[in-house]
Amino acid sequence: MVEIKSVTPGSPAARAGICAGERLVSIEGHPVRDVLDYMFYAADTDLTLIIDRDGTQRSVSIQKDEYDDLGLDFASFLMDQKQSCRNKCVFCFIDQMPPGMRETLYFKDDDARLSFLQGNYVTLTNMTQEDVDRIIQMKLGINVSVHTTDPELRVKMMHNRFAGEKLDYLWQMARAGVQLNCQIVLCPGLNDGPALERTLTDLGQMLPHLTSVAVVPVGLSKYREGLYPLTGFTAETAAAAIDTIERYQAQFLARHGTRAVFPSDEFFLLAGRPIPEADYYEEYPQYENGVGMLRSLADEFHDALKSAEAEDLPRTVTIATGRSPYEFLAALAREAEAQFPGLTVQVVPIRNDFFGETITVTGLITGQDLTAQLEGRPLGDQLLLSSSMIRRDSDVFLDDWTIGQVEERLGISIRLVPSDGYELLDAMLGIVY
Repeated sequence: MVEIKSVTPGSPAARAGICAGERLVSIEGHPVRDVLDYMFYAADTDLTLIIDRDGTQRSVSIQKDEYDDLGLDFASFLMDQKQSCRNKCVFCFIDQMPPGMRETLYFKDDDARLSFLQGNYVTLTNMTQEDVDRIIQMKLGINVSVHTTDPELRVKMMHNRFAGEKLDYLWQMARAGVQLNCQIVLCPGLNDGPALERTLTDLGQMLPHLTSVAVVPVGLSKYREGLYPLTGFTAETAAAAIDTIERYQAQFLARHGTRAVFPSDEFFLLAGRPIPEADYYEEYPQYENGVGMLRSLADEFHDALKSAEAEDLPRTVTIATGRSPYEFLAALAREAEAQFPGLTVQVVPIRNDFFGETITVTGLITGQDLTAQLEGRPLGDQLLLSSSMIRRDSDVFLDDWTIGQVEERLGISIRLVPSDGYELLDAMLGIVY
């Protein structure tokens, strides 16, 4: 039973006389506990709702077009509390953050509903058999953080005594045809080598219902005192991980017509190997996990160059980026400069002093590191930053510096650029639509 915060005027619910402050009990006889129940059971055209007001219940009939929203709004998006993580993973980045940051950055969600709705990854340790049955009934896709299929090793890595046995949920969902995306955070000396081979062998048995697997390298900040002793990847160990993954890719491609498992871009950068061509990534199923993002960016950028025209030259811009993609972006900048002689693009790698020099990705650059390393140097007409540095739907960096503060300190306007090659070239050339 969920309290109704408001009712959209003119909506099916409003026309049926449902009011704010009442409670939604059930739809078509199915109890409504959260947003998944609401979305799934409210999709039909002819519905019977049970509505409660002060302990008195009534039946309400509603007719609407299929998938049209009923028009009910609730206090929270999930219509329930977020489920927090019960694990203490040895590689968890949240445990490696400095103190004194905003409270929301320390919250670890592990919520299967957010997996379906927003693409978050879940570990299964929060889930019950009832949750699994509901996912199967609703035919929901889900993203799962697997890390290893060795039950004992999974318990060790996640510091949760149920982590191993919960792998059975993964098999249940695969057998039922649930579309699964999985990820493996790879830690040298822990779940790589033979452990990775076992994991990929086991996951391969779930094809074709296993849509994809992303393998990403562990990220280690300087705030690891008292935590499990982990080491980062070297060029040699990153290359070995790629070789193992690509051996399994070849097997899966021959048997099932898909590579299924993909190393993240960071492995190629660490190993000093070129980013593969687009067909390597098939349909880019793990794009949001940093798999194929650089290839997609480059291909879009090259397409944009074929028809681009520039009017506001000469122009000088600075791109501030993480140290790992620096060479890749610098090469794109040189191509743009060659095509547009009046364009100057300075690409500056930012050292991550806030989290530590071992963090080299762009998305974890903070406002204070940007200002400290760019202040006093000529930046040109505009500073271009990846939108991944900014908290979603805000203008705030991870350290709570705002875009406005950085602009004021550096004396230059900032343009946020998504991971899109067309928009990157537009930003370089100063094109605004």
